Order: sequence, then C-alpha cells, then structure tokens
Amino acid sequence: MLKWIQGGISAVTGIAEPEYGKDFIHPVTGQVKDKQPFHVAEREDFHWLSPTHTNVETMTFYFTDLKQGYIGFAQVIHSNVVGIHTTAQFTFRLYNVKEPKLNVWTSTKLANFRIDGPNFYADDLSIEMNEAGSQVRFQSSVNPASVVDLTFERAVPGVKVGANGTTYYGDNLEQPWGSMRHVFWPRNFCHGTLKVKPELDSESDTEAEKEVPVQEIVFEKGAPVFSMFVMALQGMKPHHAAKAWNFLNFQSETHSAVLMEFTTPKSYANTKICVGILCDKKDIIAVTIDNNFEHLDTKIDSVGWPVPHKIDVSFKGVKSDVSDEEVATASPVTALASGPLEQLVERVDVMSEIPSFVKNIVSGVAGTKPYIYQYANDFSLRVDDAAPVSGTGWCEITFISEAEEVTEESYSET
Repeated sequence: MLKWIQGGISAVTGIAEPEYGKDFIHPVTGQVKDKQPFHVAEREDFHWLSPTHTNVETMTFYFTDLKQGYIGFAQVIHSNVVGIHTTAQFTFRLYNVKEPKLNVWTSTKLANFRIDGPNFYADDLSIEMNEAGSQVRFQSSVNPASVVDLTFERAVPGVKVGANGTTYYGDNLEQPWGSMRHVFWPRNFCHGTLKVKPELDSESDTEAEKEVPVQEIVFEKGAPVFSMFVMALQGMKPHHAAKAWNFLNFQSETHSAVLMEFTTPKSYANTKICVGILCDKKDIIAVTIDNNFEHLDTKIDSVGWPVPHKIDVSFKGVKSDVSDEEVATASPVTALASGPLEQLVERVDVMSEIPSFVKNIVSGVAGTKPYIYQYANDFSLRVDDAAPVSGTGWCEITFISEAEEVTEESYSET
C-alpha cells in the first residue's frame, strides 16, 4: 500500500479518534451480504474521482513474468492535502525472483499533471485507456532509471464489489467523512519494454566502476506477461482508516488470485474488510468476501512487528454467475493460496520517507510505526478439489498502528 508513503502530511497528521463503533463503519462487504458480490467494473468505474477533501488516489499496474522471473509494478499516486494542495508521484518497483540481486525502486515527483476520465497525463508520462475499456498503455520517461512503455490488455472482466466498491466511514452514508474504494482488472496480458538502471554500488571507488549500464527488459506480445491492475481511493487519513493491510497478487499460466484486506483501528471496532477475486484463463470464477489471510510462523523482528514467514490465504464464495436469489443455496467455491515468505524485496520504513517535521507530529500519535513488508515468492493455488497450480505471488503486509487506546480527542476528516 505504497500510497501511504506518498500521502504527505495528510497521511500522517491528525490525532486519535474516539471509539465510534460498528455503526460508524459501512463495509463494502456488508452491502453484498447474502448477495452476489461480483459486479462488472466498466470503463467509467476507472475514472479519477479526485475529491476536494484529503485523499490519496492511485493507479497501480502489477506485472509478473513467469518465464524470466521479473515482478513489480508501475504506479501513479494523486493526492490532495486538506483540499488545498494537490501532488502527483510516479513510483516503480522491479525485482527478479530468479536473480534477487536485481531490485530497482524509483519514486519521482510529477509536474504539470492532469486527469481526464480514466487517463492521466504529466510531463513525460501518460496513462491512456482505450474507448472499449479493454486496454491501457502506460508510458513514462520521467526517471531515467525506470523508463516504462507497457500495454495492458484485459483478459477477464473488470471487477467491483457491489455498486461502487466503496467502504464508507461516518454516521451518514449520504455525507460520509471517509471512504475506501477499490476496482480491479484482476487478470491481464502485458507487453512492452522496461529500461532500468540498478542502484549504484556505494563501495565502488572509481567513476568507471560506478557507471551502471541501462538494462532493457522486453515483454514479448507473443508470450505475454501476466498483470493485475487496481485503482484505489483512500478518502481519509490512512491511520484513521486502517491499522493493518494484507495484499496478495498471485498469477499463474492458468489462474489468478487477488486478495485485498484491511483492518480498521479500534475507533471503528477493529473491523476486517476483505475482498478476494479468483480467475481462470478467460473469466471470473468467483468474487469472495468470506476470506482469511493467515499469518504463520510469525516472529518479532528488529522493529517490533510480528512478521510472518509463511501465509495461507483462503477464499470462499459462490460462482460469479450465481444470481442474488440463488446465493443462499449455491454450492460454495473455495480456494487456498499458500507459500513461504522467503524473498523479502524490501521492508519499507514509512517514517523514513516523510519530512522530519511531520515525524515530530506523528510521534504524538500513540502506537503509530508504519512499515510495509514486500515479498515476491513462488506460491501454490488450489481451487475447490482441483490439483494445485504453481505461480508467483507479490505479497504486501503492512503494519500501521498497534495502539488500542482510544482517547477522547477527535479529528474531523472534513
């Protein structure tokens, strides 16, 4: 959930909230209880919303090259601080599960940016979706260390849960004081090129040794890389919206599985909101809301978080073509994605990514010490009673706040 980093002051300031309870959280999963969760996400569902209040909105394109081992994402982050200052950032990650020495990360501020429906433009960067809502081209040369020219072609329908994929915070659904929204293309084909420049070796003594050549990576159209695209809107301060996140993007030759889960702070009754998507080569198998992201073999690390070394991610739902009336009697669809978390791509210290004066403010927010653990590993996926399939997963586990104390102080998100 790298948007947490780029939210600027809005992502980390504010004081603790009172204990509102479950009546003040309206999960997207509650909107589809005992109904079919799957709704097709059309082109207009991927329009930038750009609210006038504090928010962070992102487009993230994950890619997984099963043959060459490359995995990562290209992302644009559009954030608004209290309605008066809007910024945009391009972030990029490239890792190779077969050759872990390749690990490229860039984060670059964008200039002269604008939004147009589902499209985004800035100096030396463009994201354009075709009129059919079936293809996106992402081009960026804003950073010479991560030049992107990738085309993403949707392989299965887009996905949203319920009418608009949104969880609301507050006592009035017509005027919520916060929100969380996700819409997906869960399985896509990706082709194009990446030109990357790995980080310099700080121990190199000479200028010649420090000259790192640009590496060009080609994703052939005839042997496409698999991809997942998610558009997200976080319409409130992240540590008020969630205290922890779990995320898995699994891709294989035959199946894709995506799970997005966050848990609210005690202010909103430690509510867990979890959306899963299962796909085969051509269609959505199921969109699930009865899921479990289990941390196994946890160990307290050097910064104090109980970090798992293995995960079991279970999905349970009904087939995507089951009607609302048939849900109660429909046979369940179940799946289990599992694997070790052996390849830690990076442990992101969010506090190190923000200005020092903001750190001073955040130090007063009890228990807030955000870290994002990023992993790229081989996983297996079993759907129902079928034989398990092997693939590669990108997993993010985010700890934001451990505080359980709720003070009498409050903060208005509006």
